[in-house]
Amino acid sequence: MDKTFSSDEIPLADLLRSAERGALQLPDFQRGWVWDDNHIKSLLASISLSYPIGALMTLRTGPAGPSFAPTPLKGVVCGAAQPDMLLLDGQQRMTSLFLALRSQSPVPTHDARGHEINRHYYASITASINPNLDREEDAIISVPEDRIIKSQFGKTGKLDLSTRDKEIAAEMFPLDIILDSGATLDWQMRYLESNHGEMAERIDKWKRFAAEIINPFNRYQVPVIQLDKSTSKEAVCQVFEKVNTGGVTLTVFELLTATYAAEEFKLREDWDRRTQKFREHEILDQLQKTEFLQVVTLLSTYDRRRQALADGFLEDRIPGVSCKRREILRLPLSEYNKWADPAMDGLERAARFLRGECIFQRRDLPYASQLIPLAAILGTLKDAAETFQNRQRLIRWYWCGVLGEIYSVSTDTQFANDIQDCVAWLGEQDEVEVPRTVRDAQFQAGRLLALRTRISAAYKGLYALQMKSGALEFRTGSAIDNDAYADQGIDIHHIFPRKWCEKNGISSGIANCIVNKTAIDAHIGRIIRGYSPSRYVPKLEKEEGIDCQLLDRILRSRDIDPLALRNDDFKSFFNDRFESLIQLIERTMKKSVNRGADGDASPFIEVLGARQIDKVMELIKSGEGDTVEFKATGRKNLFAGKKDPKIEWSVIKSLCAFLNSDGGTLLVGVADDGSIVGIEEDFPYLKFGNTDHWFLWLTNLMVNVTNPVAATYLKVSFVDIDGKIVARIDVKPSISPVFATDKDGRKVFFVRTGPATVHLDGNDLLLFLKKKPAPG
Repeated sequence: MDKTFSSDEIPLADLLRSAERGALQLPDFQRGWVWDDNHIKSLLASISLSYPIGALMTLRTGPAGPSFAPTPLKGVVCGAAQPDMLLLDGQQRMTSLFLALRSQSPVPTHDARGHEINRHYYASITASINPNLDREEDAIISVPEDRIIKSQFGKTGKLDLSTRDKEIAAEMFPLDIILDSGATLDWQMRYLESNHGEMAERIDKWKRFAAEIINPFNRYQVPVIQLDKSTSKEAVCQVFEKVNTGGVTLTVFELLTATYAAEEFKLREDWDRRTQKFREHEILDQLQKTEFLQVVTLLSTYDRRRQALADGFLEDRIPGVSCKRREILRLPLSEYNKWADPAMDGLERAARFLRGECIFQRRDLPYASQLIPLAAILGTLKDAAETFQNRQRLIRWYWCGVLGEIYSVSTDTQFANDIQDCVAWLGEQDEVEVPRTVRDAQFQAGRLLALRTRISAAYKGLYALQMKSGALEFRTGSAIDNDAYADQGIDIHHIFPRKWCEKNGISSGIANCIVNKTAIDAHIGRIIRGYSPSRYVPKLEKEEGIDCQLLDRILRSRDIDPLALRNDDFKSFFNDRFESLIQLIERTMKKSVNRGADGDASPFIEVLGARQIDKVMELIKSGEGDTVEFKATGRKNLFAGKKDPKIEWSVIKSLCAFLNSDGGTLLVGVADDGSIVGIEEDFPYLKFGNTDHWFLWLTNLMVNVTNPVAATYLKVSFVDIDGKIVARIDVKPSISPVFATDKDGRKVFFVRTGPATVHLDGNDLLLFLKKKPAPG
């Protein structure tokens, strides 16, 4: 069979001239030109670097060939009736190049959001000759139709290229004349004659620019496969369908595979071997090839920069940290072999770290992209990241990224900042500047009302944090771990079911937000179904045999007010849990949540102002019991009329007893007989007599006498009753035993037995801890 095609390399300039005069046109079945501004810049950068842009496919035309109605490339104005060649594959590339390099008109394209824009393209002389700058991001510049890049409010700002003199002053070469030798020579002479620097310096700059940019464009040759004109129309259409599959480009993994194969290294086999190890971790089971290469490249470039700094290189010669496509493609086989194993180690450490944060599966990852810098940080620090201080700092960095939604627009620059900032921060003293991710992260309180689905990273993050903060399983009373999560089919479910909310006028937005959701296994979810809480809570107690007090303990562990739930009091429940989640976020990020001008509070806060008083009065009326206790003051001995450490110790005893039992509520400012005393009695013994400093005193007392973690299980609110302030301290049951240190330095343990606080030690303590339904 005779050959139906030929192949050759044709100068880019000749192809564009053929298009300009109509000798090269498109067949009538070609799709429209759709490339955006970023694609065009990338293409121009590739040509300037003499990178391949792929082969074109053309069809010779003639009387004996298949008949297709031709159409010129976009931007071409020609009078030729019949072309010599039809472009079957390469329309996007050739149209982009013609518009940018030959048309002399602004290129009608669109930005990443699809907005229509008109652009001219330039090459920065300074950036083009700097080997440390990226050609696509730094050297090839896109400017608006008027050739002026403006700042906000329409004022002339960064760059004005509206005249030749301004182009030359800015050292910005217009690419629409680069293939016109006469226009280029004219621009060159005016540049050399300008007052921009010394003549020798300008000549040297121009020579380097010509070598880096002008020569590659003028010498660039494009591979062209030409189908013979004898090819049938059916065959042409079939070939076109085969080569036009949506413009899918080769991945960096495929390109590196081909590159390393020249050195007899089989990258694909190496990857297949590593994936067997990744499958041992559910978080890593769906790890992408490119993600792994990004971790390897981050480690390699970070080490290269660290070494350059240690060697005392000048700033302009210190390489950057990156895992961009360009850097991955530049990764030598020797560097891959050096850092692939540390990357694997970092990824496995990251999987264990995430399990500790109650993120068990890939679908639960708030940001899959954040796994890349996390693995690189752990791959660099190794065991040094496991110290208590470093672990806490890494936890804070991770959750600031999630809750601050830093990775909603994932960038390689963010990855580079993370590894440099975190490695410098971890293990150093407190005065070291926190990472930019920690510094910049903010959470708006009102965001809680908008988190409704897994699409939101903060939604998945809060779901995990609720489990991490001690949420107990309904069926076992134990903390949720990896095994329980998988075995029980735990997922996110409504607390007040949607059906109930619909019937009771709760808007879908409020009903479906994260405040009304918690981790529930499939079996319990079926029991709850669409019932009201006042119906399904007794069902749980009866059908699952859950003791009333244990169920209340489980509910409190999830920041759910048992009384509000049992009474179908959605507004009280929602308001209470909204504030609990805010406190959880603040504890995790170690910074205040933004409340905004209107407070960004629960939508029911105004309705519940008086109800909070009613709830406290209801607790007082019910009297002290298993989960409620009163204290007249927190610091002052009312009989002696002065501050008394014994009063403070009695507060600590009660709080620790609730922590070690089923949780509960301590009302300070209420006497044993239920009369209101008010915490104002304590104010003279504070630095400033107000509720803020009373809260600060209580927090510091708990931290000093117990531990920093125990204090996070307390939720403090203040209620004004007839002009006197009562402090309501709601205590979640702790997931681990809490010991208090007395004045003699001894560790003591308290529990709640009925309405009394009891000190346990010896065998009694051992038996209690053994029977306690705590984490498994």
